Amino acid sequence: QVPRAPSQPAAGSESRRFTNKHSKKALKASLTLGILLGMFFVAWLPFFVTNVTQAVCGCVPAGFFDVLTWLGYCNSTMNPIIYPLFMRDFKRAMGRYLPCCRRAGEPRPSAISLSIRNSNSGPRAPTSLKNVL
Repeated sequence: QVPRAPSQPAAGSESRRFTNKHSKKALKASLTLGILLGMFFVAWLPFFVTNVTQAVCGCVPAGFFDVLTWLGYCNSTMNPIIYPLFMRDFKRAMGRYLPCCRRAGEPRPSAISLSIRNSNSGPRAPTSLKNVL
């Protein structure tokens, strides 16, 4: 028999923990996506079906069509509520950039740091209209 090194069981449990952590993240992402898509279909599918029905037969009352349109609009207003509830990264981003959501100890990002971070700064080859066309 070959004796096992003491680091082997720790490596196995570490990889198991790593896999378990990522599977939980994947499950949570799937759940969030399912909720968002489910709400989208519940809100907008009746509108689209009614829209096609109206185009074919013209038998849909205007008031009913308006109600279904507003149901879709309500779904769009729910997205900013749903995202922060289920996504930690979204919460962090909102807390970083919106003054109303920032914690007391966090520094406010400056416009210069935002523009540098969002630009692809670095050495660029000179471009002219001839190079682009």
